[in-house]
Amino acid sequence: MTYHINESEYRLMEILWEEEPVNSMELVRICASRLDWKKSTTYTVIRKLSQKQILSNENAVVRSLVSRNSIQKQESNEFLKRKFGGSLPSFITAYLQDKKLTKDEAEKLKKLIQDAAEDDD
Repeated sequence: MTYHINESEYRLMEILWEEEPVNSMELVRICASRLDWKKSTTYTVIRKLSQKQILSNENAVVRSLVSRNSIQKQESNEFLKRKFGGSLPSFITAYLQDKKLTKDEAEKLKKLIQDAAEDDD
């Protein structure tokens, strides 16, 4: 399933993933504190995410229906396709153009690449 969420929706989901399950009034309070949102804004975003089947709001208890990992994976793939023609090496080249990695970061990336590479055996 494909999920399309905007920045405001993602911000609410970040809070939800940390706090869930959470009472909707408590979520309104948290969004007012962290995001400076009005009650109506929070309820509008909850309603939209509920319609998209990304969260549920039953008996005033809000829960995620989609994991953070699922959303991040999808958004990362869409970003790569849109900005770099789906090429991870092109993205990494652009990202690292003016940066230096620590040895630890470089080792972690090498391990990720080795783990993700297809076995030639």
